Amino acid sequence: MKMDLTDTTSSKINNALVQGRRAIGTPAVGMVLTLVIVTDEEHAYDALKAANDASREHPSRKLVVIKRVSRSMRDRAKARLDAEVRVGTSAGTGETVVLRLYGDVIDHAQSVVLPLLLPDAPVVVWWPVGAPPNPEKDPLGALAQRRVTDTYAAEDPLAEVSARAAHYTPGDTDLAWTRITPWRSMLAAALDQQQVDVVSAEVEGEGYNPSGELLAMWLADRLGVPVKRTVSDGPGLTAVRLETGNGPIVLDRPNGTLATLCMPGQPDRAVALNRRETAELLAEELRRLDPDTTYEAALKYGVERLSEPAAQSAAAPKAAKAAEVAEAAPEAPAASDASDASDGATAAPAAPAKKASGKKAAGK
Repeated sequence: MKMDLTDTTSSKINNALVQGRRAIGTPAVGMVLTLVIVTDEEHAYDALKAANDASREHPSRKLVVIKRVSRSMRDRAKARLDAEVRVGTSAGTGETVVLRLYGDVIDHAQSVVLPLLLPDAPVVVWWPVGAPPNPEKDPLGALAQRRVTDTYAAEDPLAEVSARAAHYTPGDTDLAWTRITPWRSMLAAALDQQQVDVVSAEVEGEGYNPSGELLAMWLADRLGVPVKRTVSDGPGLTAVRLETGNGPIVLDRPNGTLATLCMPGQPDRAVALNRRETAELLAEELRRLDPDTTYEAALKYGVERLSEPAAQSAAAPKAAKAAEVAEAAPEAPAASDASDASDGATAAPAAPAKKASGKKAAGK
């Protein structure tokens, strides 16, 4: 059942929802959350389709906020709200309200959405495209317990990842992170099967895909090893290689559907690792409403630090060797021959016994 309301108000939209439920014979609400989708006209259809599919697992009231920018200055000054109310089978599992905002009301979208939120139910805001730099400070984001973005849709995904890290607030999440859930599960299961020390890692995937950077940062943060990010033709992520003391562990997915897991001492195994649709990603994010601390730790590791652990790990053995030499030098026994003096030039000024042999060496 669909109802079109032109130049309407939030109160009239609520009345239309009640009438629609009564008309189809389901007066009870029976929904677990409110999903607010902030998008433009171009992406509204795909976003709403994904939300309807996800609502089969999470019955919800879906509020689609579309900000329509008028062409003329006169029309921009005129505030208007148009709504399309859908209940029943046309709204998936739950209810759908498509809100089109015109004029000055665009700057007060939260005033339109607030009366339409389900009482005593969590609120999730999702930006399929065009997410604000700081979602928690956005007027609509401030209404939500969870804020879902997608850095993959940004013009510069890596810069967007850095911006998400700079403005992270508990409750933020990103679909680029959700896309690597099967990869993280598979790699964690592989390391659980063998007690090995990981020396280094490499993540291979498309250059503009931020999921590769997030997976690399997760590995670097959890394993404390240098992680190399390499670019491939895709699709998506194509391979992860973990160098261990027993040999390499490789998870290779060249075609985006079937992956091969190679582990030392075990036969190669084929594992299903399909690229998931947006509806499945959204449904996964709606399963939890608490802050994702693992995502926070990986995000705050920083894209710019991915190349640093390699230099640090190379410098660590040198620093340890220098520390061992510095500790051993004062304890070395004094020697009177010229060869000992020439071998330990740094220890010569430390002990008077070395001065004589130092002069002898100088005479030579």
